[in-house]
Amino acid sequence: MKVAAIHHVSVIVSDLDAALDFYTRVLGLSVRTDRPDSIGPGAWLDAGGQQVHLLPGDPPPARGQHFAVLVDDLDATVAELRAAGLRVSDPVPVGSARQAFLADPAGNAIELHEAATP
Repeated sequence: MKVAAIHHVSVIVSDLDAALDFYTRVLGLSVRTDRPDSIGPGAWLDAGGQQVHLLPGDPPPARGQHFAVLVDDLDATVAELRAAGLRVSDPVPVGSARQAFLADPAGNAIELHEAATP
């Protein structure tokens, strides 16, 4: 087996409407229109070349699970999110890159990742 890429991640959210608002308005993802209604409630979002699928339910307890979104300027992203009233951790180095964390309305952790500059 050889994996070509990550296609999508699924995130369990307690309030689908609040999650949709957060992921689209705050993080800038866009709603896909090709999700079949027959699979039940939820939403598919575009996140660059990958997708985030939102599924209503009870989010699992936080045990370090998260997904990361790649950002060009971590400092500017953190400042923008904080100005919008969100709690975001201070950026820290991880290897030659940098990261910060925030949570969606259901408490799911999201890493903001700034790749190392060559």
